Amino acid sequence: MRRRVARKLSVLAVSAAVVSVGAAAPPAAQSSPAEKVPVAVGYGGAVSSVDADASAAGIEVLKKGGNAVDAAVATAAALGVTEPYSAGIGGGGYFVYYDAKSRTVQTIDGRETAPLSADSDLFVENGAAIPFAEAVSSGLSVGTPGTPVTWQKALDKWGSRGLGTLLKPAERLARDGFVVDDTFRAQTAANETRFRYFPDTAKLFLPNGALPVVGSTFKNPDLARTYAELAKKGVGALYRGDIAQDIVDTVNKPPVDPGSGWNARPGDLTAKDLAAYRVKSQAPTKTSYRGFGVYSMAPSSSGGTTVGEALNILESTDLSKASEARYLHRYIEASRIAFADRGRWVGDPAFEDVPTKELLSQRYADSRECLIKDDAVLTSPVAPGDPRNPAACDASGTAAPTTYEGDSTTHLTAADKWGNVVAYTLTIEQTGGSGITVPGRGFILNNELTDFSFTPASPAVHDPNLPGPGKRPRSSMSPTIVLDQHNKPVVALGSPGGATIITTVLQTLTGFLDRGLPLVDAIAAPRASQRNQTTTELEPGLWNSPLKAQLEAIGHGFRQNPEIGATAGVQRLPGGKWLAAAETVRRGGGSAMVVHPAP
Repeated sequence: MRRRVARKLSVLAVSAAVVSVGAAAPPAAQSSPAEKVPVAVGYGGAVSSVDADASAAGIEVLKKGGNAVDAAVATAAALGVTEPYSAGIGGGGYFVYYDAKSRTVQTIDGRETAPLSADSDLFVENGAAIPFAEAVSSGLSVGTPGTPVTWQKALDKWGSRGLGTLLKPAERLARDGFVVDDTFRAQTAANETRFRYFPDTAKLFLPNGALPVVGSTFKNPDLARTYAELAKKGVGALYRGDIAQDIVDTVNKPPVDPGSGWNARPGDLTAKDLAAYRVKSQAPTKTSYRGFGVYSMAPSSSGGTTVGEALNILESTDLSKASEARYLHRYIEASRIAFADRGRWVGDPAFEDVPTKELLSQRYADSRECLIKDDAVLTSPVAPGDPRNPAACDASGTAAPTTYEGDSTTHLTAADKWGNVVAYTLTIEQTGGSGITVPGRGFILNNELTDFSFTPASPAVHDPNLPGPGKRPRSSMSPTIVLDQHNKPVVALGSPGGATIITTVLQTLTGFLDRGLPLVDAIAAPRASQRNQTTTELEPGLWNSPLKAQLEAIGHGFRQNPEIGATAGVQRLPGGKWLAAAETVRRGGGSAMVVHPAP
């Protein structure tokens, strides 16, 4: 099996620049910083993200001799400008790094944390859960940000440039502005009502009281000044200095328009919470699949364990020879089962006894795989198994439904000429985060604490994702790096999309590794997402396909989702060459760039 897949990947490497989705020739990716091209091939390093200005910031750093970590930080800072509803210094994320010299993968958990005063009733009033829509746009939803210290920790461990230098492209972009596109306007429009609750947010993102015009230049001078302050004083300014105090004041007394009638419940974030925040350097999850090593994030993210378990379940099926319908059926059912186990077992390991090793064991996956039948569909919600005491085909436990997660977030992937690779997913939770902008600072605060279960998902089963003091809410972010048998990178990728991140990464990996799709085609393929729910979400490309009827004939139920995820990735090619790949259509298309399109 390993030799077959290796041969397939070598063919992909030779032909990767020939893309069936009609992408422009790779050199065009460098012709204009604002031009989006979904695939680029060349030397000297590569960056892939959803935004051309952000990818260009990373390429600028690589051209000046910076490494993949430097480029990732510069790209992330620029995404905080151009993707302010998805990421920024008011949020958190997960950073996965491959070191070419040691051929090892390491990670940083920069997830936001609940205030030290939080308990399991954080979102409960008068004995009932606060309505989700009310919790989102409130101080209650805001966790201590982890993004700035994630950047600093990554640079201290693996970077070659100072934070001040790497913030300059983003500071310039915030000061001089970027061109508003359809996606930015649409995301603003979707948030217009709640943005108007908060005068500082409305002033910044609804210039002159109206939606930003496509083609206009959007500037954020407050964020430019904030970046300049971080460059001068270091990230400590956000955790202990003036910026920290501004965050605390904003969370505890959200600056709401009194005429809006909006009940912006106050949070209880304190200066002590910010000063006490730490990222966690930890080992990645590892799954062996078709002879490759698949590395991702361990808890507090559920991404690595859930993608890994699903891959282990699929290991016994030759997906390369399966029909399209059987491939999708098996992928959907493996996702369903893995999500059942995720809901029961995964939470913040500082508070919960998470059986990470057991969830990723092939023995456990085999005990779950036998639930799958080719002529029938499992009924959701599927009950979790017991990874510490696997019982073959056991479905006797008590099931718990999958809780809602916001569908925003953003992802970037970077590689350098030395062979180092970064897969980094960062977020402020749902599109627009809490909707609350820190006055005078130019960034939106996260609503990450709504990723907790507001009340137990099932009264009969322990819920590992209830709030707690200083606890990290469970995430689905799945930045992933795949290594070959020599511990050299094959591909690295990730996606936004809330809980659909897991299924997006899983489907893209199997499309690339098993189905033989070029990376950009694996990214562009129409998606399905099953998360232990009654129906599976389908994008229009599958909804309108004959495959839908074939799968319905064996019992699948579906609902339509216009867009699932927005993947960005890089692939190592022979001879020091890199391929960067991004979305062709989703979120207005992504931006793949390389340093030198030719040697």
